[in-house]
This record gives sequence, C-alpha cells and structure tokens, in this order.
Amino acid sequence: MVDIAVTNLRPDRNAVASQWQLIWWAFRRHKLAMVALVVTVMMYIVAIAPGFFAINDPNQQNARATFHPPQRVHFFDTNNGFSFGLHYYPLKLTRDPETLAAIFKEDTTKRVSISLFGRGYEYSVLGLFTSNIHLLASTDKTTPLLLFGADRLGRDVFSRTVQGAQISLSIGLVGVFFSLLLGIVLGGISGYYGGKLDFFIQRLIDFVLSLPTIPIWLAMAAALPQGWPAALQYMMITIILSLTGWAQLARVVRGRFLSLRTEEFVAAARLDGVSEGRIIFRHMLPSFASHIIASITLAVPAMILAETSLSFLGLGLQPPTISWGVLLREAQNIRSIATAPWLFLPGVAVVIAVMALNLLGDGLRDAADPYNK
Repeated sequence: MVDIAVTNLRPDRNAVASQWQLIWWAFRRHKLAMVALVVTVMMYIVAIAPGFFAINDPNQQNARATFHPPQRVHFFDTNNGFSFGLHYYPLKLTRDPETLAAIFKEDTTKRVSISLFGRGYEYSVLGLFTSNIHLLASTDKTTPLLLFGADRLGRDVFSRTVQGAQISLSIGLVGVFFSLLLGIVLGGISGYYGGKLDFFIQRLIDFVLSLPTIPIWLAMAAALPQGWPAALQYMMITIILSLTGWAQLARVVRGRFLSLRTEEFVAAARLDGVSEGRIIFRHMLPSFASHIIASITLAVPAMILAETSLSFLGLGLQPPTISWGVLLREAQNIRSIATAPWLFLPGVAVVIAVMALNLLGDGLRDAADPYNK
C-alpha cells in the first residue's frame, strides 16, 4: 500500500520537464526527422574534414583519365585465386573499331587493394593542422580509385564532391546567421516598439519580399569583380544571399514580439525596472527560441540551393573554388549528358542535403509547436 501511494505521488515527467526536454521527446517520435538528423550530422562531419573522406587530390588533373567512368569496389576476389578484402580493378581503355567510342573494361588480372585509414595526399583541417590520413586510400598511386568517375580534366568527381560539401553546406549556415541577425534585430524592434517605426520596417519588409529573388541574385552577383580572391567571393555571395533572406524571418519575429509584449512576465519585468535590452534578449527571445531554431533549419536548404543556382549559372563562386554548384557547371553541355552522366552526381548530394535539412526542419517545427500535441 505504501509503495502504491508513493508511486501515485510521483509527478508526471511532462509536468516537471523543461521546454527543451519536451521538444526533444516530441522530436524523437518523428522517425523521418531522426533519420534526417543522422544524415545532416554525417554531412557536416564530412564538411569539417573533407580531405579525410576524399580519396584523391580534388585539384589534381590526369590527362589519361579524361571522362573516366566510375569504378566498382569489390570485397571478394575469385579471379586471382580466392581472397577477400576491399579492392578494385583498373579500367582498361579500348576503342570501338567502328565508332571509335571509348570503352572501359575492368582488367581483372591486376588487383589493387584499398586500405582503411591509409596515407595519401596532404590536406588541412579547418586551417588548424595538416594530415595525410584518409578513410580510404589506394595502395597503387598510378591507377587511382575513381568512385564517381572523372571530369574533362581527369579530376576525381567523388573527391571534388566531398570537398564541395565544405563550401556549399557552410555557406548555408553563414548566410542564415546573417539573415537571423537582421531578422531578429529588425523584427524585434518592429514588434516591440510598434508605431511609426513598425510601419517603416514593415514596408521595408514588403519591398524586399516583392523583389524577384533570382533576378536580384543574378544582378548583384554579376556586379562582383571576377578577379577577387576565393575567400572574398565566398563572403560576398553569402552576404548577397542573406540580404534577400531575412525578411520572412523578421516578419515571424515581429509577430511573436507583438503577442509577447503584453504578457504578464514582460509587464512584471518592466515594473521591476529591467532594461528594455534585457527584456528582449533575456525574457522574450528565449520564449520562442525553439521556433527560431526550426526556422533556421528550414532556411539553410534555401541558401544551399541559391548558392548552387548562382554557381551553376556562372555568377556565383568561381573555379578553383569547389562547391556543388561549381561542379554542376561541368554538366552543362550535351556531351556530358551523353557520355559522362556521372558528372550529375554532385546534384544528388544537393538533393540529399536539401531533403535531410527540410525533414529535420519539419520535425523541429512540429516538436516545438505547443498546439501539436
């Protein structure tokens, strides 16, 4: 009887849990969002140290591997006796006697082993230190492993796709950071103070939202000097994307501030003599921080697609900078479609990244919605 009484006196965990715990419990029930979270974390791990996951130097050209098709990785070898272990067979180039078309066929007489955590070209990790350890490394440097084939200059498409993840994924985060900064500051001022200031900021938001996004991107990107260094190009493209992406977030923040400024806890803080800055950043913003996080997650894929579109059209980042949009420029001509369809594989990476981030954002938005219970 005593145990039953004590059990009945225990509070429900939902009644004593924090807001973030409730969001996490709701988020875990969203299976697709959990899968998207795993995929997103893996992508950003790759983006932090792309050199570790790359197999070959992404900038190394090989005239003998022009439009080299993708190679298969094998585990069992029955051609040279029975053995097992990661390996591949070099592709031998022959010509069709009638059409002279290139034909690649595996040379099963030559087995090349693949080593885990092997040594290869030297790369830098976020400019902090250098290493030459790779997740996969070929034991024969004269016949490189080309998982996604090679482009018109014989460069490894897989390694370039992995390297491009660093630029394409980070530009989404940096762009959203600038958009978040503008959106919270302008939207917060508009919703908190109201009056003529609110009217002026809302008309500015209406003007920004009325602009045709793609032509504005193209015009602003085309105005950038082509001779700028890669780091400066990266920063300017990020600023261009964020200048047109803050308005929607500012409108959301304004609506939340309008509803919160009349709440009792805000009135109590004012009566207690708390400064307006502390009311905004210490009391009001944390109350809908989960909603802001969900909005950020949904805005990142839009930034990634914008950078990809600009770079694909030749008005964004320029070679030798490697991004997914720059890589897709290789697939603009009809020869690529006909003879080298593997040049579209960076586009698959864009699709996976955008889908994962959208599903993650949907899961966070549903979990943070207090009425979705």
